[in-house]
Amino acid sequence: MGGHDTGWRLAGLALAFIAGVALQLNERALLSVAFYAAAVAAGTLVLAAAWRWRRLFVLALLGLAAIGFGSAGWRASERLGDSLPPELEGVDLQVTGLVASLPQRGASGLRFRFEVEHAQLDGRPVVLPRLLALGWYAGFHEDATLSPPQQSLGAGQRWRFTLRLRQPHGNVNPHGFDYELHLFEQGVRATGYVRDMPPALRLDATAGHWVERLRQRVRDAIEAKVSDPRAAGVLAALSVGDQSAIESEDWDLFRDTGIAHLVSISGLHVTMFAWLAGVLIAAGWRLSPQAMLRLPAQLAARWGGLAAATAYAVFSGWGVPSQRTIWMLATVTLLQALGRHWPWPLVLL
Repeated sequence: MGGHDTGWRLAGLALAFIAGVALQLNERALLSVAFYAAAVAAGTLVLAAAWRWRRLFVLALLGLAAIGFGSAGWRASERLGDSLPPELEGVDLQVTGLVASLPQRGASGLRFRFEVEHAQLDGRPVVLPRLLALGWYAGFHEDATLSPPQQSLGAGQRWRFTLRLRQPHGNVNPHGFDYELHLFEQGVRATGYVRDMPPALRLDATAGHWVERLRQRVRDAIEAKVSDPRAAGVLAALSVGDQSAIESEDWDLFRDTGIAHLVSISGLHVTMFAWLAGVLIAAGWRLSPQAMLRLPAQLAARWGGLAAATAYAVFSGWGVPSQRTIWMLATVTLLQALGRHWPWPLVLL
């Protein structure tokens, strides 16, 4: 019964945190950051008191609800505060920063995320959102400034650009894709494109974002080694999560045949990767008597599978479906390692 009681208590604590977040999401307007910080601090103190006096379980519920409420509001205030000032829209800005994502190649040029380090307007420092979604156009586009040598733009490089920015906007068609909301979820608070004067200047080839650099290296190797561009696009999508590498005709085919979800990194792929890694680790572990004496093969397989799945999720872009799967795999692995029995009704949660 003790294990079952612990499971119900853990579920209650999780639901209390979720209830606090839900309460904040139903606010008509955000409160001050100080109020949210106070809610987190108060919730932490109440949770500490409940931990000391174990019988006060209700206090733990209230503490976690307060932490959920305060942390959600704090994050929302921070995200909304990171916006583009209206006076900086549509003007040429000199911006230095890092290429923070895989550059997406298209018919009109390149698209990529840019992490701002500092910016100027007519020599005067200005404050911009931390993350921008940029286009560097080529060909016959009216804002084309991308020359062939500059198409070697890579993740992790530091550049100085002349940019023209605006606040994110999307279509408001009912039931259509909400592009503005998508950018907001990704932390992108301004969009724009690269201008030609002064010309773009690369300052450092390997300044940061080593995971993104590795992802681009693998993608470029796939494109160079696989002769069929369509097959290379599918391989790039499944290995590094670059769905833009898939041709539009292939996307139409995948949607028509109902398998589009299979070429987008999801919980299914991460779970299968964890299972395969666990099987291989267990098989190798059993070959070593010394390793078996230190740690059972089953436990090594579980933790090794979780580590491998986490690495794959990060390498493939760390999307929301992958994050959810990693958290669930970590929960199951921890419960199994501790020998806890999770009551079956809670599995439905």
